Amino acid sequence: MKWYGILILFLFVNLISAQVKDSLNIPITNTAVSDTSSPKENNIDKKSKKYDVEAVIYATSSDSLFYDVTNKKMYLFGKGDLKYKDTELRGGKISIDYQKNLLEASGVVDTSDTAKVKLKETPVLTENGETYEGKMLLYNFKTTQGYISMAKNQEQDSRYEGDEVKKVNQNTYFVKNGMFTTCDEKDPHTYFTANEMKVIQNDKIIAKWILMWIGGVPLPIPLPFAVIPNQSGRRSGVIIPTYGEISNRGQYFRNFGYFLALSDYYDLTLTGDYYTKGGYGLRSRFRYAKRYDFNGSINAGYSKIIIGEPSDPNRTEQTDWNFSLYHNQDLNPTTRLDANLQFMSSTFLSNNAVDYNDLLSQDIISNATFSKRWDESGNYLVINYSRTQNLQSGNIYETLPSITFTKNLTYPFKSDNSLSTSNQKWYEQIAYNYTGQFVNRRNKINGALSIRGGIQHNLAFSASPKIGYFNVSPRINYTEKWYNKRLKIENHVVAVKDPKSGQISYKDSTVNRDINEINSVRTFDLGVSASTKLYGIFQPNLFGIEAFRHTLIPSISYSYQPNFANDNWGYYDSYKKADGTIVRYDKFNREVFGGAPSGERQFLNFSLGNVFEIKTLKDPADTNRLDDNKIQLLNLTANIGYNFAADSLKFSDLSLSYRTQVGKLFDFSGSSSYTFYDFKDGLKINKFLASEGKGLFRLTNFNFSISTNISGSKKQTPAKSTKKTKEETEEEGFNAFKKADYITLYNDNQPVDFTIPWNLSLSYNYNLSKPTPNEATKFSNLSLNMSFNLTEYWKFTIRGSYDFERKEITAPQITIYRDLHCWELNFTWNPTGYYRGYRLEIRMKAPELQDIKVTKSGGLYSGRR
Repeated sequence: MKWYGILILFLFVNLISAQVKDSLNIPITNTAVSDTSSPKENNIDKKSKKYDVEAVIYATSSDSLFYDVTNKKMYLFGKGDLKYKDTELRGGKISIDYQKNLLEASGVVDTSDTAKVKLKETPVLTENGETYEGKMLLYNFKTTQGYISMAKNQEQDSRYEGDEVKKVNQNTYFVKNGMFTTCDEKDPHTYFTANEMKVIQNDKIIAKWILMWIGGVPLPIPLPFAVIPNQSGRRSGVIIPTYGEISNRGQYFRNFGYFLALSDYYDLTLTGDYYTKGGYGLRSRFRYAKRYDFNGSINAGYSKIIIGEPSDPNRTEQTDWNFSLYHNQDLNPTTRLDANLQFMSSTFLSNNAVDYNDLLSQDIISNATFSKRWDESGNYLVINYSRTQNLQSGNIYETLPSITFTKNLTYPFKSDNSLSTSNQKWYEQIAYNYTGQFVNRRNKINGALSIRGGIQHNLAFSASPKIGYFNVSPRINYTEKWYNKRLKIENHVVAVKDPKSGQISYKDSTVNRDINEINSVRTFDLGVSASTKLYGIFQPNLFGIEAFRHTLIPSISYSYQPNFANDNWGYYDSYKKADGTIVRYDKFNREVFGGAPSGERQFLNFSLGNVFEIKTLKDPADTNRLDDNKIQLLNLTANIGYNFAADSLKFSDLSLSYRTQVGKLFDFSGSSSYTFYDFKDGLKINKFLASEGKGLFRLTNFNFSISTNISGSKKQTPAKSTKKTKEETEEEGFNAFKKADYITLYNDNQPVDFTIPWNLSLSYNYNLSKPTPNEATKFSNLSLNMSFNLTEYWKFTIRGSYDFERKEITAPQITIYRDLHCWELNFTWNPTGYYRGYRLEIRMKAPELQDIKVTKSGGLYSGRR
């Protein structure tokens, strides 16, 4: 018979009130009993009485509840369940002593197994999200102190056990003969034992004389003490260094430092390296983040690399540094700031980088952008800073700043009554857009600094009327550039006397100099284009093909631009060479937006696009497919132009572009160009190949790319519960950083995904350039990225490329991962090249124990983490 605490507790409260009103001041109730007294009465009671129990106690049992009113005790038999505040106790036998404020719980003998004495329904205590199990439990609900025998505690990713557990306050436990493990097996593969342990909830576990057990075998040397984190999320802690030796730097310890979790919004990392031959390195990282607002980091590093002994004549000392700033912020819904700034010495990455891709980097690119848009008007403002540093040459190309204002396409004559283009007047389709840009460029090439600036305005007018089946688009573009400098080239004829013959010759000596003055360059061009679409459909209804469609997209355009090199425009100047030749030059060709184009252009361009598609027959039995399956077989476009204003070589090269894609399996794209003109002495001449009997045209460039990406079917994994505790929700809301981030400071690799059994990415690139019949440059490259699961716990990854022209493999890399349950093995090998090397590491998976590892490395990875 099942007894419920609802009725019993209600009767018990009334009985206590009648018989022991003055001696027992503990309110016991359950979900069916509510406090109906007024707030005033409650206040009087709280002031006049001292309750040991400060909240409602809920009690249930499957067998019986027994109350000893005289001794003020209560007993629960058979799967008892007691709830008080954040504490819940379950057990086969539970007793409560209200005079001593004690809970006592124990299991009951399992009579179903007579062969041996076995307990069932052993006590389980849950408090503040932590669960403790044991054979016997004593608990004082007033002092929150307690005792558990043969106890164990299971947390999210770890557990600890002990012969005896004593709770001394709300968050502190002492464990005798304790065991701690992050392995979720009943018999863990790896665990730690200690005679004495101190557990502080949501903080740490402190133990002394610790033995580490692997596969049931203890390591021979115990640790005198250890402090193990027992808290999720970020926290301050020491970053354990790596140890080893590099032949030219000596023995080292690297990446030793400290992580400071200063708050939920920012943290600081300080690390350093030391080499016995005198080298050292210092690094720092300050991160900040506010969810849905901004985030970023500031990084700085300094290193001094010493190679050789003090008495070595080839001894070298090299100092490197770096500074970087990352910041992303939404100032408001229409304003954003993004910055990625990096400054460093040219050899910093080669001497200090950890990532393989960083070691292969040739350029360091910095960028900072402030953007603002106005939704109502469609205007847009962008302020940008950019910097490119070449690590090989040391040249720096910098733009400080670039300011661009754009006014979107606007129809000034459009009326509000025009709902569609069909009922619009011709003048209502006239539109304009404006772009203004200011650029200040600073280039430091071979140590020489050059500063150039300018402002450019671009105003474009266009329209898009439809005449019959043709879309006609006239346009006019006007560009104006403002500069504060112009180029002046002066030629000085120098007489040179031959010391042997005595003859005098004259040579040119040109001098380039900048003239500081305000100038403007005004140019314009105009044009018109027309296009249409033609469709051809064939319906065979054979071999699963319902229809074949060919879409033909012809377009023709005409553009005109005057010759701005004429003296009338004033944008060109000239100088005279020693032989009397007049050389004309653009006075503004050095400026940031360039000068004025030379030569008149009357260009007629013709383009023909072809799209070939098929539609497969629909399977009547397939009721899940709602739409027809359309497949694009080929997209082919041909383009050619004719310049009426050119005095020769009027035809442009014929260019073809093509692309086809077969689902997600196969992608092919390429282009080629052909010339109609003959060559002589390496120069194109005004004679057609056909007239010389050499065919209609000649190939000048051909390139194509083939790529594929295939993978096995993704394995279905059991769905995990998305329900989060209150603590997890609060932590996710306030904490914008990754958990245990100081552990993975130098290892940002994502967890290995075993759900995809295999994946293969292949790409082949080919390029042939033949600017002249006797000159050809060829490039042919095959890239591979393959990963596969050898077994359920082995994963291999192979990546690299092969250069067919050099006949060599470039940047190959092989990685192997082995899941060892609570351990993991990582092996990385670069077999060839300048950055060849290997790294083998076996370490524990748990973030708080990842510094327990065995590492062996060589080549590139020596001393790197």
